[in-house]
Amino acid sequence: MSHAGSTPPPAEGSIVLPSQSMKPGLSIRSILLIMLLLVSVASSVVVGLIGYVNGRDSLQDAAFDRLTEVRDSKAREVVALFKNIENALLLSARGETVAEAMQQFTTAFQELESVPLTADERAQLETYFTDTFGPQLEQATGAPVDASTFVPTDPAQSYLALKYTAPFTDPGDAIAVDDAGDGSDWSATHALYHDFFRRMTQLLSFEDVLLIDSSGNIVYTAYKGIDLGSNLDTGPLQRTNLADAYSQAMTGNLADTVVLTDFAPYPPSLGIPAAWAVTPVAVNGVIIGALAVEMPIDQIDFVMSGGGDWEGSGLGETGETYIVGANDNLMRSISRDLVEDPEHYLEQAVAAGTPPNVAKQAVESGSTLLLQPVRTDAVSSAAAGTTGTTLNVGYLGGETIAAYAPLDIPGLDWVIVAELESAEAFAPVDDFTRNLVLSSAVIVLVVSLLSLVIAGVIVRPLRRLRDAARRIAAGEEGVQVDAGTSDELADVGAAFNDMSRSLQVKAALLEQQQEENERLLHSLMPEPLAKRYREGARTIALDHQEVTVMFGDIVGFEAFSRGKSSELALEQLNEILRSFDEAAERLGIERVRTTRAGYLASCGLIVPRVDNARRMVDFAIELQRILERFAGKHGTSLNLRAGLDTGTVTSGLIGQSQISYDLWGDAVNLAFQVQGTNSDSGIFLTQAVVDRMPDTVHVRDWGIVNTATGPQRVWRIDPDDTHAS
Repeated sequence: MSHAGSTPPPAEGSIVLPSQSMKPGLSIRSILLIMLLLVSVASSVVVGLIGYVNGRDSLQDAAFDRLTEVRDSKAREVVALFKNIENALLLSARGETVAEAMQQFTTAFQELESVPLTADERAQLETYFTDTFGPQLEQATGAPVDASTFVPTDPAQSYLALKYTAPFTDPGDAIAVDDAGDGSDWSATHALYHDFFRRMTQLLSFEDVLLIDSSGNIVYTAYKGIDLGSNLDTGPLQRTNLADAYSQAMTGNLADTVVLTDFAPYPPSLGIPAAWAVTPVAVNGVIIGALAVEMPIDQIDFVMSGGGDWEGSGLGETGETYIVGANDNLMRSISRDLVEDPEHYLEQAVAAGTPPNVAKQAVESGSTLLLQPVRTDAVSSAAAGTTGTTLNVGYLGGETIAAYAPLDIPGLDWVIVAELESAEAFAPVDDFTRNLVLSSAVIVLVVSLLSLVIAGVIVRPLRRLRDAARRIAAGEEGVQVDAGTSDELADVGAAFNDMSRSLQVKAALLEQQQEENERLLHSLMPEPLAKRYREGARTIALDHQEVTVMFGDIVGFEAFSRGKSSELALEQLNEILRSFDEAAERLGIERVRTTRAGYLASCGLIVPRVDNARRMVDFAIELQRILERFAGKHGTSLNLRAGLDTGTVTSGLIGQSQISYDLWGDAVNLAFQVQGTNSDSGIFLTQAVVDRMPDTVHVRDWGIVNTATGPQRVWRIDPDDTHAS
């Protein structure tokens, strides 16, 4: 301490440090005046410049990061979609249903090869292709079509086309039919298996499901298009991507493989591009054909558009994600502009260089699949195998920011792009710049508001104390704080730290006491009863089925302890009982209670055991051996007299102020009576225990015991069994 009169008292508002570390310093008022002066002069220049540079860069980075997150999220969803399709295809191909269907459809198809059409039927079939299918395909593709090239010449294909394809102008009608009613084996097979493949098609959103035999014949399709019955090796579909995928799958000769194809024109789909997943079907290791599914276009569009909710997917008002083929630069998913405003899309696409007829076809078909070209820097970079972001012109001509990456789908050379118009992406930057200029001007005029910041600095140690107190209140231990450098706050911080350490010590003591209480509670009763007792239950009783109970006492201990001091006799009794308890734990026996007059134990009470009777007999034999070892050590004779019974018992807590755990019931009573009615030592078993014992334990008939439930036959274990080592 300083001597009285040696130093004047500190001025009000100044900071005073402890005497052992006293340092000269400015008053709070002086610090405040200096800070206000510096801020008033330099705030506009420094804050404005740094804020503008950092703010613009941060907001631009945030816009790119947001777009990158959306791109990565959509990429994961697309990869997962194709993985699920592969898994579903492999699972179906390994199933007995697909294998049996493949065999039966193949056989039935071969039988149709010997069923030629009549002249009238042939004319009817040709009329369907020239008057129905040809015009439909020509209208869908916008190109002239020679329908005669698709007219089937094979008898089986002709028959199936006549019965299942020609009668329906809408494929949705054909898939609903189970049997054409023509009486053929193929129709019977179709009626048996079609519902399975129809459900597979509809539930998994596939465009179609096909079965192709080992000769290249499409022996089944769910929608019954003109591809039904066609041969992929020799027919008009031999140059399609389906034929390529089938050839690759069959050539590989591996059952658990899936071949994926990119989208390509497929005439039976009436102008809608098709992509395929094909896997071989094997029986007993022999490839008998292939299962093919047409990729779900709607599901891909659903993933890329977030179910049509682009804004909800984090893409704002102008953003979208789409897939592009790296080889042809054509879209593989839907365009947002086409969905939301087809007329605006048509205008923008043509202005950006898309051929007018292509843009018009996209509007008419409602899809940009294999129509909309995307020749942007983002697609070029992703096609080269790089991942990143760019600020450039989008595929519809406007300036956009884009995040791009190649898609990791084996067999498909696709890239994914997440795109957002730069005006929307950088709108926060423009707003920030405008607000920063206004706020910088206001800062110069209201410099006095900085006093709030200074006040915040002063109270920061108090906030740390508050937060530390909340952490202690939440249960955290050993919380320490640095309250600052002022006298008062340093004292408060030191006092708080002392309190925290004291609470930690007390909490440790309480935890130790609680652990001791738990140990004592578990020594008095089993865990299930202890848990209910801790939860507040006071009347607790549990019924148990199929429990083996033993009640035993030590014959000869009274004579052995006669003449010894009470302490010595009790110590020797406890030595025996400790050995009993160790044997019980080793053999899976539950000790119920121990008194000087007897030892009550059970097996199968807490932990149900199928061999509870055998375990209890082994336990009783082990107790006899323990007594023999003890007797040999002390030169006396001790034996076990024990009664065992198996049956139903009840366990529970008895008493209110003085709680004790006990076991009662018919099995307990009978075990007690069996033990008590025999003056000789030995291990006595009821018939219920004997019935559950193996033949290796030898017992002797020891007569009848009268009990409350009637006479009970009692058996005694052969003494030679109890003395065996």
